[in-house]
Amino acid sequence: MTSELAKLECIPCKGGIPPMQGEELRAWTERLGGGWRVVDGHHLAKEFRFKDFRQALAFTNQVGGLAETVNHHPDLCLSWGRVQVTIWTHIIGGLSETDFIFAAKVQALGPEQAD
Repeated sequence: MTSELAKLECIPCKGGIPPMQGEELRAWTERLGGGWRVVDGHHLAKEFRFKDFRQALAFTNQVGGLAETVNHHPDLCLSWGRVQVTIWTHIIGGLSETDFIFAAKVQALGPEQAD
């Protein structure tokens, strides 16, 4: 399912829509899969693990490049062998379809064994 979402286009949210809740949020989370978690109904989070700092940094840079390309910017926390990615649509204070599409694109960049 994640690969289907990764093929969709991220459309920047201009606001004016409510953040996802309830069944819609559950359905999109299930569709995304890949070990992503919805935290407090507000944002998506996932930790990607790597063999060393260099690989984690390379992934961080790839995610940064993607973020600039689609104009959707996650919070990234880089440490030795891991990268924590946190995604939400700031202007609406929660999650939108674009967040799930972006998460799928990030997932496609990451290692297959990521948790």
